[in-house]
Amino acid sequence: MASQEIESLAAALARLPGLGPRSARRAVLWLVKRRETSLVQLLEALAAVRETLVECATCGNVDTRDPCGLCADSRRDPRALCVVEDVADLWALDRAKLFTGRYHVLGGRLSALDGVRPEDLSIGRLLDRVRAGGIDEVVLAMNATLEGQTTAHYIAERLEGLPVRITQLAHGLPVGGELDYLDEGTLAQALRARRPVA
Repeated sequence: MASQEIESLAAALARLPGLGPRSARRAVLWLVKRRETSLVQLLEALAAVRETLVECATCGNVDTRDPCGLCADSRRDPRALCVVEDVADLWALDRAKLFTGRYHVLGGRLSALDGVRPEDLSIGRLLDRVRAGGIDEVVLAMNATLEGQTTAHYIAERLEGLPVRITQLAHGLPVGGELDYLDEGTLAQALRARRPVA
């Protein structure tokens, strides 16, 4: 058995997404073996982030500065705004380098079961950004879940009447996907979004 401090570290790591108790113990052992290099670097990096991490007042992204690097980047198109549920979604989309506009993080999605209401999300701030002008298109990049689509529908209704084009990410068949492995919801969406063959 390891000491209480090592067990506490393993338990803390096990709470991270994607790490279970066994993976956390392996990570702790790896860090302990490399405590003079990797462990020290990890601790310094964690301390630096802890001291400087802020939420961007404009879009809701997390960064070490406010406004965040994406909002401060003059090369990004200020006329296109992509609305996402969470920071992880923003990072995933931006990593693909396909969207060159700005972002808005809602901080979750509407969910009656979880008690998440419109006022619990940054929908009001989104509407303020659109009403301020300069935005031509709002891309609703919600997850393809019932709650995500409910959130997208609610936002689209709230944006109705404002001089902005509202678009949504396409849903359907993934590239390389085989029909017999896909769920019924994905197949139904793919059939609804079918288009003519050029």
